[in-house]
Amino acid sequence: MPLPPLPDSAVVLGATASSWRDALRAAGGALVSSGAATEPYTDAMIALVEEHGPYIVISPGLAFAHARPGPAVLRDGLSVVTLAEPVTFGHPHNDPVRVVLGLAVAGVGTHLESIGEIANLFNDASVTGRIAAATTADEVRVIMGVSA
Repeated sequence: MPLPPLPDSAVVLGATASSWRDALRAAGGALVSSGAATEPYTDAMIALVEEHGPYIVISPGLAFAHARPGPAVLRDGLSVVTLAEPVTFGHPHNDPVRVVLGLAVAGVGTHLESIGEIANLFNDASVTGRIAAATTADEVRVIMGVSA
């Protein structure tokens, strides 16, 4: 399954976040701006981290925020946020975070597939740093191999 498209409205470069919650709000806000999700989806992403801890920090410098499919998801969507200053999520090895991905998946069956696709992309340790240094949405799309 290919990754969802990444329109310009879903890419926020050089965002300012004073906490991990602000970083997730930026990623959720980009999903909302792109029409993939509604505001309650952002709250659900934050609630999962509050409940389960910083499990979304999947590799050094990278947080992968998502919540369960539900009525707050309008369609499959992906967002990418780079942070002007890294933020601490509380992960013992992978903090601080410079790149936050947001994923909204409409269908239950494709949820894990999409997560797997994104995890594979970041098996290359240089990808996070390249995205963090990107200056345009086009550059982010090229690095990630996704369409607009």
